[in-house]
Amino acid sequence: MTDLEVSAVVLRDESGRVLLVRKEGTSRFMLPGGKIEEGESPREAICRETAEELGIDLDPEAVTELGVFTADAANEPGLVVTGHIFTHPCVVGAQASAEIAELLWLDIPYDGTRDDLAPLFETRVLPLLT
Repeated sequence: MTDLEVSAVVLRDESGRVLLVRKEGTSRFMLPGGKIEEGESPREAICRETAEELGIDLDPEAVTELGVFTADAANEPGLVVTGHIFTHPCVVGAQASAEIAELLWLDIPYDGTRDDLAPLFETRVLPLLT
C-alpha cells in the first residue's frame, strides 16, 4: 500500500554527480521533487517542484521517465512512498530554495559511505545509475 506519491528527478552534472537535496527539519538526502498535487501529472509535478525547490526550470520535453518505484518513506517513519522518477539534462544554477536546507552532489559511482540517503534513492534509483 502506498501512503505517499511523489515525483522526483535525477539531475547529473558534467562529471556524472547526482544532485540530492535535504529538506528543512529532515536528516536524509533525496532527489529533488515532491508530492503530486491534485489534477497534476507526475511530469508537471516535477517541473513545478524543481522550480520551487531549486529555482531552475526544466524543459518538459526533455523530462524522461526512468520508472516508478516504491520504498519506505525517508522522513515519515512507517509510511511507504511511490516515486515517479524522471531524468533531465542538468540545468546550471540550482540553489536551495523553499523548504530545501542543503544541496549535495553525490559522486557516481557511489562509494557506499553515507548513512543519510533516502531509501527510495539508495535502494531503487542509485543501482540504475552506477
